[in-house]
Amino acid sequence: MKEIILFGSTGSVGRSVLDIVRRYPASFRVKGLTGHGNTELLLAQAEEFRPEFLAITDENKYGQIKRGLPDGMRVLSGEAGLEEMASKDASLIFMAISGTASLKPLVVSLKKGNRVALASKEPVVSAGNLIKSLEKQYGASIIPVDSEHSAAMQCLSGRAPSDVRALYLTGSGGALKDRNKEDFEKLTVEEVLDHPTWDMGPKITVDSATLMNKGLEVIEARWLFDIEPEKIKVVIHPEAVVHSLAEFRDGTVTASLFMPDMRFPVLKALSYPEIVESDLPRVDLARLKGLSFEEPDTSRFPALDLAYEALKEGGTLPAVLNGANEKAVKLFLDNRIDFTDITRSVEKIMREHKSVKDPDLEDILQAEKWGETRVLEMFGIKK
Repeated sequence: MKEIILFGSTGSVGRSVLDIVRRYPASFRVKGLTGHGNTELLLAQAEEFRPEFLAITDENKYGQIKRGLPDGMRVLSGEAGLEEMASKDASLIFMAISGTASLKPLVVSLKKGNRVALASKEPVVSAGNLIKSLEKQYGASIIPVDSEHSAAMQCLSGRAPSDVRALYLTGSGGALKDRNKEDFEKLTVEEVLDHPTWDMGPKITVDSATLMNKGLEVIEARWLFDIEPEKIKVVIHPEAVVHSLAEFRDGTVTASLFMPDMRFPVLKALSYPEIVESDLPRVDLARLKGLSFEEPDTSRFPALDLAYEALKEGGTLPAVLNGANEKAVKLFLDNRIDFTDITRSVEKIMREHKSVKDPDLEDILQAEKWGETRVLEMFGIKK
């Protein structure tokens, strides 16, 4: 039986992880859970799965969580609590915290030599070179959980990076695929969050609408699979059934297909390297009406080009891109800036940044923080 420590258990990916654990009670046991704001759900999860440890990142809610837990369950809190949880021994550390908050606990887990299922793309975006170095140095391993990277892992299995002519990451196009650019200035949060295919958290749904999500995935793929940036392509695929394709030097193409349901990559990560039987909804090839692919429109969605630029420049520029975007998306979700302000502000801040070429962890964290702070300053918003 595999012992799982799950970071971000109350988020959309975290809930998918626990759904899979329910389906395979003889295969997985939850050793630890972490959450942030949804204390009611976190307490319900603790009652159901009875982990040994629970961590709440919001220290103000420590007392509420402590009072509501079954006897004998240890409670941790704050950033220090996350890092202590990351240092625990387990069969698998499942990192499903949204955003850059997962970077420090990820580094701690890698230094313990753990196997980490990584659903949080932001740490690899900001610190890809550092993370790959730690993985190698400490004998740790990362299993990607993003649907595109889980699919890419399957497409590339057993192949050397030098065999790959192109790696294609697909995207549905998000809520704004067919909207005119002229409409973007007046978009509401509700319109942007109305994703046609996936049920995801709000931050990643906004990133999907700007195509920043695809850009972050390009950066992530470069480090996860050691593929040169120019070989990593993005195609829009509205049906969201093909999640990744790999074209090899001999002209053959391998694709990975599954229904747009995060439980597929979650199950893959939990059970890896085994293949287990599942009752999840299957792809019925005879009933598919068609599979279409098109080039992304970067004139409407320039965030994708910004991500390629950050990847090419390297250093601390990806961290600035990441930090600025995360803060700008938060401001949009809070109705404090317009949708078009997100990419516009990220681009401006990238132009201002003087990149550190060979950053350590502190350089990366400072660059992320600087990007976040500059967004607030740009719009005259106090912390």
